Amino acid sequence: MLSQKFAGIEIILASASPRRRQLLAGLDIEFEVKTKEVSEDFSDEMPANQVPLYLAQKKAESFEAELQKNQLIIAADTIVSIEGKILNKPNSLQEARTMLEMLSGKMHKVITGVCLLSRQKKELFADITQVYFRSLSNAEIDYYVEHYKPFDKAGSYGAQEWLGMIAIERIEGSYFNVMGLPVHLLYEKLKNF
Repeated sequence: MLSQKFAGIEIILASASPRRRQLLAGLDIEFEVKTKEVSEDFSDEMPANQVPLYLAQKKAESFEAELQKNQLIIAADTIVSIEGKILNKPNSLQEARTMLEMLSGKMHKVITGVCLLSRQKKELFADITQVYFRSLSNAEIDYYVEHYKPFDKAGSYGAQEWLGMIAIERIEGSYFNVMGLPVHLLYEKLKNF
């Protein structure tokens, strides 16, 4: 469906995430992956639901100067938010443990911001999913952190990995958003872009 609409358009996924690559491939469109080093700093005063939109836009706009007229950038950023605190990617085993202890037995939000950018147009949108974790033991947290090393994941976990399978009691919203890309929304936005 989308592949016909985007014939002659070079779609670029501006993300190193293997999960985003897998999810975008599931829409059956041709794309290539290109990445740039972009600072993921943001103001502490920025509301949590704005952070992923701001970072996705920053990632997309890093390609703006070299964007050709037949190219479309898809950039995304995902954060985990609990009780108003943003949990980004952990920098150490201890930080990963601390994050998972915070999530244990509680509901948190996963927010993914997406930026679509061409030379003619820019569109930003986000999706929010509520994720409910059961209480985790220290042994379960230690096992996951040591065996799965979740340093590339916001909130220190992947829903599709062992911890997601044993910890997530329920989800309100899109599971794919928790994986890093709200493909149901992306499909609709691409159809109308």
